[in-house]
Amino acid sequence: MKIAFIGLGIMGLPMAQNLAKAGHEILAPERASLKPEARAAFTITADAAAAVRAAEVAIIMVPDTPDVEAALFGAGGVLEGLSPGKLVIDMSSISPTATKDFAARINAAGCDYLDAPVSGGEVGAKNAALTIMVGGPDAAFDRALPLFQAMGKNITLVGPNGAGQTTKVANQIIVALNIQAVSEALVFAAKAGADPAKVRQALMGGFANSRILEVHAERMINRTFDPGFRIALHQKDLNLALQSAKELGVALPNTATAQQMFSACAAMGGAGWDHSGLVQAIERLANHKLG
Repeated sequence: MKIAFIGLGIMGLPMAQNLAKAGHEILAPERASLKPEARAAFTITADAAAAVRAAEVAIIMVPDTPDVEAALFGAGGVLEGLSPGKLVIDMSSISPTATKDFAARINAAGCDYLDAPVSGGEVGAKNAALTIMVGGPDAAFDRALPLFQAMGKNITLVGPNGAGQTTKVANQIIVALNIQAVSEALVFAAKAGADPAKVRQALMGGFANSRILEVHAERMINRTFDPGFRIALHQKDLNLALQSAKELGVALPNTATAQQMFSACAAMGGAGWDHSGLVQAIERLANHKLG
């Protein structure tokens, strides 16, 4: 397929590269930060509208809800390049409520819309091993499935538009609370005099094992907090969770606490740390570092 890909950042660039490796033609709008390998592998256009005009499918991978709105409906955006029958896929992590509105506006132009946020971070993007949570019509999902299979492994059509974003919010709640739990456990163990690396090794053989314990606990112990997935982005996702919970009348007390820990990290200058850096807020409260 010919694919317009808008958002060649930490996640978007390897995703687009994997689509190109699978034989698809990638068209991308001009941006000053485009790396030489992207310029060599992709067809560069003046703006998103030009890329979409020449493509069958448009994929968006940008940081937040306002960025998606601008990419879709701003000057030189996706909507300007659409004609009936094209498919728009938003793989960003944004508001489920806004997603339903965006889908309706794209549908009004005679095009299908899928919200398909991902989990797996930069490593998953590079390895084409992302988990992809999709909301939208069955026929549009079937059309997009070969593209998703070039970027991910665990691909699920959850329900109608908005369901993919709702699932991603749920994912981010679980991930944040697991990071906080692992942080607290390791800091507790270290202050009690145990070797946190050995504690991690022991726990990986039991019921407490998780991907967070496997991957992020190692980051915590080795002090490797380069993103990854930035704390600022996880704060954005938990804001979506807390805003949606307010709309639904649902209490998320532990999510709110995790958000406060991320805010403490940001206050320490850590908004750009990997989200495993949450451990540094727990260390500050305990006045004790893992190592």
